[in-house]
Amino acid sequence: MAYLFSYGTLQKKEVQLETFGRLLVGEKDILTGYKLKMVEITDPEVLRKSNQKYHPILNFSGDSEDEIEGLLFEVTEEEILQADEYEVDDYKRVETVFKSGKKGFMWVDKINLS
Repeated sequence: MAYLFSYGTLQKKEVQLETFGRLLVGEKDILTGYKLKMVEITDPEVLRKSNQKYHPILNFSGDSEDEIEGLLFEVTEEEILQADEYEVDDYKRVETVFKSGKKGFMWVDKINLS
């Protein structure tokens, strides 16, 4: 089992059902050292699934005062790959440790990596 951190549209039930074929189970967690900004999505499939033109995206700040709340979902390795397909060109998957001490994957702005 792996962990996937969601701070945006992967928390939506409809997106989970479309992307993974099931509702994900998770708990609240916090990511430090990042800030959120918005990115315009142009991929038609992602727009259809999320019904949202602008999605949040993480930018590394390095400041321990910056915290992002989200949900840490338990997923399979296959579901991580399915999430990769959903998180389009602007995003890059990275692994990190969250405030809970758990290690998991998240998607960040590929231009502003830590």
